[in-house]
Amino acid sequence: MFTVDGVRKLHHWTHASLTLLLEHLSTLPLNAYTRELPNFGFSTVQKQTVHIFNCEGFWISILQGLGYSDRSAADFPAISDAVSFQQQISDRTRQYLASTTDSQLNTDTELRFPDGDRAVRTPALIVHHVLTHAFHHKGQVVAMCRELGYPAPDTDLNQFL
Repeated sequence: MFTVDGVRKLHHWTHASLTLLLEHLSTLPLNAYTRELPNFGFSTVQKQTVHIFNCEGFWISILQGLGYSDRSAADFPAISDAVSFQQQISDRTRQYLASTTDSQLNTDTELRFPDGDRAVRTPALIVHHVLTHAFHHKGQVVAMCRELGYPAPDTDLNQFL
């Protein structure tokens, strides 16, 4: 069984790792942030970064029964804009976690999607997906930084243990 306190801690660690990455990205020239690297699904560091936060925003909104509109990378022309987006999305997740209980976190819930689709999952599984998804794309951003000639420092969880 997952606990709200445990999930809060994992969420905090994930965003602390993302903050380290954003701090590194703030040292890159703007043209590196927006340079196309065609071997990645999201072809710029900017697009990868915005995708991380859009995913969290989408899934937390689904858990709350709310709508969510993906934000475009063009809405975040500078790293400082992505930092603000991270804060907004992270705050929404913290608010959601403050409004749920351990029991609710572990109880199957019907999720309703904008296209009319439905699924049954526990909120714990959804939040787990959000956090592992963030690390997947954080790793892609780190690889992109290497390819751009700006290797990132260690941004993994072992920084916070």
